[in-house]
Formats: sequence, C-alpha cells, structure tokens
Amino acid sequence: MESFLSAALGELMTRSMNFIIDKFSKPPALAMEESLQRTLLRAQAIDEEAMVRRITNQAMIQQLGMLRDAMHRGYYTLDAFRYQPHYGEDDSDQVVSRFMSLSKVASAKHPYFFSQTAQFREQLQEALDRLSSMIVDLNELVMFLASYPRLCRQPYSMHILLGNCMFGRQVEAELVIKFLLHTQPHSSQELEVLPIVGPPRVGKSTLVAHVCKDERVQDYFSEILWLNDLDFKDDELAFRQGYAMKHQNQVSNSNKGKRLLVVIELSRNLYEDAWSRFYLASKRSFCCGSKIIVTSRLDRVAKFGTAQALTLKHLSHEAYWYFFKTLTFGSMDPETHPRLAQLSMEIARTQKRSIIGAYITSYLLRNNFDINFWCKVLNFWRGIIRKHVSKFGVHPSELFDQNRYVQIGRMTAPSEDFMLCPRYQHSSQEEVPEIRVQDILYGSIKLHGKFEVLLWRSQIPPYYSYLCEIRERKATGAKRKRSMKDGVTFC
Repeated sequence: MESFLSAALGELMTRSMNFIIDKFSKPPALAMEESLQRTLLRAQAIDEEAMVRRITNQAMIQQLGMLRDAMHRGYYTLDAFRYQPHYGEDDSDQVVSRFMSLSKVASAKHPYFFSQTAQFREQLQEALDRLSSMIVDLNELVMFLASYPRLCRQPYSMHILLGNCMFGRQVEAELVIKFLLHTQPHSSQELEVLPIVGPPRVGKSTLVAHVCKDERVQDYFSEILWLNDLDFKDDELAFRQGYAMKHQNQVSNSNKGKRLLVVIELSRNLYEDAWSRFYLASKRSFCCGSKIIVTSRLDRVAKFGTAQALTLKHLSHEAYWYFFKTLTFGSMDPETHPRLAQLSMEIARTQKRSIIGAYITSYLLRNNFDINFWCKVLNFWRGIIRKHVSKFGVHPSELFDQNRYVQIGRMTAPSEDFMLCPRYQHSSQEEVPEIRVQDILYGSIKLHGKFEVLLWRSQIPPYYSYLCEIRERKATGAKRKRSMKDGVTFC
C-alpha cells in the first residue's frame, strides 16, 4: 500500500512540475492563445448542439445568442492574433483600407493592426474571460438542451450546415414566431401587423420564409399568402383580379378558424392612404387571429405596424468572418494553412459583410485551393475598391445596394471593363440564365453587348435566384464618358 501511494504521489508531483514548467516556459500570449482555443471549442460544441435542437424558451435563446456573439468575437480575436504578422499595408492601400476595415474603431486599436504584445495579451485575455464566464453561467442550460427535440438526425459538417440554413438570425426568428403565435383577448378586433425593415439583401425574406416553415406557424395558420409589388395595382394596394396570391401552405382545418398570415414584400414606396384602405379592408375580411408581415428596405414602413418594427442589420464583423471562414475552408482546418487563412481574412474584408458575396467568393476559393489564385482574387478586389473609392468616394457594394451600376473588370483581363447592376430576384419555379457572374469575373466566358447573368441561387427558403445585368463598357471617346456617367446613375 505504501509503495502504491509513493508511486502515485511521485506521478502526481511529476505531472505538476511538468505543468508548471510548461506554463511558465511559454510566452503569456501563446499560453492565452491555447486557453482561448480550448474555451472556444467548448463554446462551439454548445452552439452546434443548440443549432440542431428546437428550442422554444426565449431566455435560453437569448443566452445562446450572447454565447454565439462572444464565440464569434473570440475566434475573430484569435485569428487576428495568429495571422497578424502577415499584415501590413503600404501607403497606396491606406485609402482602400478605410472602406475595407472590419471595425469602426480606430485602426490603432483594431486587431489587425496590433503593434505591441501587450495589446495582444489584453485582447486575448478579454475574450477568454468573457467566454469562460459565459460558459460557467450556461452549465444548467447545457443540461436542459437534451430535453429539446432534434431538428435533424443526420450529422453534417459545419460548412454544409451553414450553407443550407439561415445563419445568425435565431433570435430574430423566435421574435417573429412569438409575434405570430401571440393570442389577443377576444374583445380585441385589431389586425396585428409586424414590419421588418433593413438594407437590401440583408435577409428579410429569408427570415420570414424560415419562420413560415416552422411547424408551430404552419399548424397555427390555415393559409400563408405571399404578396409583392406585382400583386397590387394603381399604387392603391387593391388586390388584382382573381386574388393573385402565392399559396405557400394550404391546410383545411375548420378548428383553426381559417386564420391567415399575409406576407407583403415591398420594394417601393408605400403611401399612407393606400395602406389605410388595404388595412381596413383586410380587417373586415380576415378572421380573428390573422396576422400581416410587411418587409421593406424603407424605414418609413415601420409606422404601419401595430407591433414594434424588427430591424435587420448586417452581420457583425466577427460573425461575418466566422461565417466566411467556415464556408471557405469547409472540413479543412485553417490552422494547417495559415497563409491561406490570412488571405481569406483579407478577402473577407473586401466583401463588406455581403452574404451573397460570402457564398460566391467562398465557393470560388474552396474550388481553387491555390495560394496564387487567392492572391489574384485579393488583388482583383482591392483594385476594384480602389477604383471606386477614388472616382465615387464609396465602396462598390454601396452602389450595388442602391441598384446602381458598378464599374468592374475581369480578373483574367483587367483592361476589359464592364458595368454590372442588380436587377431581379426570381422564384425557384422561374427560369434563370445558365451563365453565372463568376464565369464572367473570374472565368474565360466573354459576352458582348447587354445581357443578364445569374448572380446567386439561394439554397434555403425562399430559394430566390438573384440576377444582375452586365453590359460592355467602351473605353474610347464619347461612349467612355457616357459609361462613366452611367456608373453613378440609377438603373
């Protein structure tokens, strides 16, 4: 017995000494890097488990949202520390970096521009402390996760899961569902309206479509009707002949009282008197418990709601980097490709937090896993941004979001300029062009004149296909001047 205790104590002392030596022999920043990496893996395990559970508790959803935000910030800080030695821009790129920066804080405080070890340690320690504290607070939540049913049973790699689901909108989705399932007192005759506003292509329609697929919503409403600008006439919001509606969910169940959910997607201005007439007509004809959701890029639509408007914003800088990195590297570990990871971080900065840009660019990079190609893509986008900043004073994505022409070129032939402008979004049933915009930008396809190409086809509801118009830009004489003028006019 004594020999056993002696051996056990000896082994314990040896391990303790090795731990102390290992801990104090490493620079503090590297030790914190390892601690943060382990903590992030624990947070990621909780987050991935929560993503495949149908969680209905609002408090748990908010806690998980806070954990997710802290995890994104942690990965962002960790990656900035790991890949920072590769960073550094010359004077010619300073004007571009102002529009490419991932943060609004001053560059001296930005993770990409750390210049002192103390700043690294401070950022790493802050991320580690915040995340560690959050995980400790969520111990009970983790135990309750197992009590919620799974959404899917098949295991997926994270890049496949993110590529086929709505990313970063779990809290907003539950807020919309809560509004839809809210029951008014019997004495109330008010027809409830929820406005959802936000910039173009930020995910308003995707959020609503995701909510409409929820079993709780489909069981609650007898019918879900989708309307857009084309389903109205004379700027009066009067229904077209034949009640031109898109039926998404038709369930004949008299016990539901035929409650209707009407989703209206607006891309143009909406006059107050026209809305009042539509609202009063709907209030008279719709059954009690029916709801209306209005989505628009115009903030003024918020005043038509009976509930507080839900405003969607772009993903945070940290969340966008996590999303972009996961889609780009797929099942590969970015740590095994540090130079490519650094280039990926730079390329992500050029995309201005565009979800469509993330899907298109990450797919392109993943299918061309070559450092020389990635360098060409980075230089290509830097050149486009530099050109627009110098001529128009804005990032090209700002023109694109306003449906204005963007002057762009081909990576394989930089001298061949053309004009690009977003045009339409089509449903999954409509035919779309076979030629993709990346075939023009990065490939060898060259078309003449004016034509439409496929910008992106969404893999998640409502499965829209986004089209854009491309036309040649002549480089000589009056046509060149006219093309430059078109670059700052509405399509």
